[in-house]
Amino acid sequence: MRRKPRGIRRLKLAPSQEGRRSANYQAGLQAGYNQGLQAGQSSYHSLFEGTSIIIPSYNQVEYLRGCIDSIMDNTEQPHEIIVIDNASTDGTAEYLEQLDGQVRYRVLDQNYGFAGAVNMGLMMAKGTTMVILNNDTLMTDNWLGNLLICLHSDPKIGMVGPVTNYISGDQQIKVPYESIEDMPEFARLNNISDPKRWERTDRLPGFCLLFRRELWEQIGFLDEGFEFGNYEDDDYNIRTRLLGYSLVIARDCFIHHFGSVSIKALGDQLEQVTTRNMVYYMTKWNNPYAWIHQVRASEPHIPALAAKGETAFYPEGVVVKGIGAQAYWIENGVKRPIEGEWSGPVIRLPQILIRSWPIGDALAAGEAVSKWHSLHSVHNGAPLHGQIASGLDGFLYYLQNGTKRKIITEAASVAWYLHERAKYPLTVEQLQAMPEGLPLIPPVKLRQAL
Repeated sequence: MRRKPRGIRRLKLAPSQEGRRSANYQAGLQAGYNQGLQAGQSSYHSLFEGTSIIIPSYNQVEYLRGCIDSIMDNTEQPHEIIVIDNASTDGTAEYLEQLDGQVRYRVLDQNYGFAGAVNMGLMMAKGTTMVILNNDTLMTDNWLGNLLICLHSDPKIGMVGPVTNYISGDQQIKVPYESIEDMPEFARLNNISDPKRWERTDRLPGFCLLFRRELWEQIGFLDEGFEFGNYEDDDYNIRTRLLGYSLVIARDCFIHHFGSVSIKALGDQLEQVTTRNMVYYMTKWNNPYAWIHQVRASEPHIPALAAKGETAFYPEGVVVKGIGAQAYWIENGVKRPIEGEWSGPVIRLPQILIRSWPIGDALAAGEAVSKWHSLHSVHNGAPLHGQIASGLDGFLYYLQNGTKRKIITEAASVAWYLHERAKYPLTVEQLQAMPEGLPLIPPVKLRQAL
């Protein structure tokens, strides 16, 4: 008589065996993690020939859902979607998780504002072109293809934007539809590629901006000194144009814009935020179009802009630091690692801009201190490099290798600690005889390690 097979019983292991199995499991887990980390690091700088679409998000999950659906329905070109959520409380994180890998995303631990979210997305992006896109937009037929055709038509085009139904400035157009259901047909008829409908402009609002990765590598991140939203796009426009690039409206591309729903959600705080950001913008730039005109009139400086990017507008004789602990002394167009403890002022810059300076010989901390102090006192007969002089026009000038560089605002002087330096006693005639170099602008403010 055959016995019925009994259920398989798990053998009870001795404590020593349990410990070994747990240790083996942890060792295997760690080995797998290390292998994944190594693979990720080795491919970190690998890019793809496509567009990274970066969407900042805050408490507007239904608008975000519509935006992402419209991208998936209307984008044939290679692309990736990156959503950076500013600690929403409306289920946005759960929605992003449900997308099951179709979207790359990160949920921040606090609200870093529009600039902060975009910056995190820029750091994550792998595309050779990038789009900054509001979450309250709907993409349409041929939208990305037409913008790319415009951007790639001229290497001197820095950024391109579409037209829309709701925005400040020249990109707003009248639309014939009243119902959103009628919008796609209007957009389809509008979005026929036509170079005759491209238009140079002085300003592109940030609801939809397309640019090359190389532009970001030259300019860096958005300025997080603009809190929550407003004016950070105007600031990025100015910095783009300072490098000699133009801005273009592609009128052969229409997308729908519901209209600043995230920023409007601030309610009574909106006016206060807008005023604060406007003051920050004016304090930083004063009259930015004067600096653009000056740079474009200075043909000899154009090669430096292509090679150095925004750092061409930075001073020397300063100490900067990126995301690591290493501090660098900037001198003669290179960054010199400071060996030893530096206790003086340090300007924190995005790592992407730190890389733009070639590496030089190491500098002992004591020698860096000596160099720093020498710039804070007047030495008659010494070469004029790194000192400050006053002009009758009310501006301070940074003296560099026989040229004078106008420090555009007090904010720029304070940001680089140049206001602490002794002013060199040049006569009006001496100052006027000096050729004028590139103006000196403030660095961006960052609230994150980027």
